[in-house]
Formats: sequence, C-alpha cells, structure tokens
Amino acid sequence: MAYHKLTGEEALRIFELISEIPGLLIFREGGLSLGEIRVVIADADTQSRKSLKAILAQAGHMVVGEAEDGLTALKLVRTRQPDMVILDARMAVMDGAELADIIEEDGLAPVVMMTSENQFRINEQGGDNKNFAYISKPVSERSLLPIMDIVMSNYRRIRSLEQEVAKLRDVIETRKLVEKAKGILMDSLGIPEAEAFKRIQKQSMNKRVSMKSVAKAIILADEINK
Repeated sequence: MAYHKLTGEEALRIFELISEIPGLLIFREGGLSLGEIRVVIADADTQSRKSLKAILAQAGHMVVGEAEDGLTALKLVRTRQPDMVILDARMAVMDGAELADIIEEDGLAPVVMMTSENQFRINEQGGDNKNFAYISKPVSERSLLPIMDIVMSNYRRIRSLEQEVAKLRDVIETRKLVEKAKGILMDSLGIPEAEAFKRIQKQSMNKRVSMKSVAKAIILADEINK
C-alpha cells in the first residue's frame, strides 16, 4: 500500500472536510470531542519529545510516558496502557516499525509514526502494507492534531465493531452448545426438547451461571460417562 505524505495544510483540510459531514463525528474547537487522550511518546530526540509534549498539553491531552528507545517504549505501553502511541521511525534497540507492529498486532493502542522525508519515501517505495498513520517531521500542531483525532476515532470504531463480532460469536457458540446439551438430556432422560431446555435454564438460574456453562458441564459429563 502506498502512502501519501500529508503536509500540514493537507492534514488541516482533511480535518475541516470531515467536520462538515453531518452525523459522522462531533468536533469541538481544536479537535474531536473525544476527551483527554493519554499518550506515550517514543523518540530519541529530547527536543522533539519536548515539542510534542507542549503540543499535546496545549490540546488538553496527557503524556503518560516517554521513551528514547523502542524496547523501553513497549514496556511503557504495556504498563501505562495509553490511548495512543506517537513514535519515531528511527530508534535504538527496537525501531519504530517493529514496535508499531507489536502494538498493532496486540491491539494495545493506535499508532502515529513520525518519519523524516527520506524515511517516508523508503516506506512509500517499499509498498509497506501497514495500517500506521504516518506524519513527517518536524511535527506541528496543525499537522499532528487532525491526524490524532482521525486515528483515535477510527481506532475506537474498529474496537467497537470487534466487540460486536465477539458477542455474536459467543451467542452462536452458546446456541450450539445448548443444542448439543439438549440432545444429550433428551436421549439420556427420554424427555422432550422443551423440557430439556427448561432444565438447562433452571440450572442456570439456580447456580447463577450462564446457560453456556451449564451446557458445557452436561456435555463434559456425557463424554466422561461414555
């Protein structure tokens, strides 16, 4: 996937265009109404980190951790559990791309990766198929904040969808287990399907556990007795 390097003006224009879409996102002055975003910064350049902290503080966000290298940054991300990670592509011990891979695969936080002009061209020419948001250095308020808002909103939307999918999968699995448990009760006790379901439901209420747990117990007991 090829990436287009966003200039400060382009990032601001994207921000303005999205804010005009009715019902899509609710914006406040200076950004989205997402509340305070807790951020971990990873950059070997002390001055760059200082500049980022100032931008974030001015926007009402909080830096909960700073790191000069990738490994330290990963430890901070796991312990501080930030809402977002802003990191430099070039770092010691573990570079930005490797760190971002781990953060993304483990679903720890959305990532904004800062790159130099030359490094961005390498990523673009290499066809890097990653989902990181790239922003070129030096970073300014006008270029960073719109990207943060968009990335944060998209990340939360994706996480919400993933949770819905997980719930649907659990519902489907529960139905399959209950159906199997009903069949076992029907065969072993010689009772109709409705009665088998009532017994599973009653056990669930009496034991204060889910019907899924009751069904699993019935299936396990049947397998042990075979």
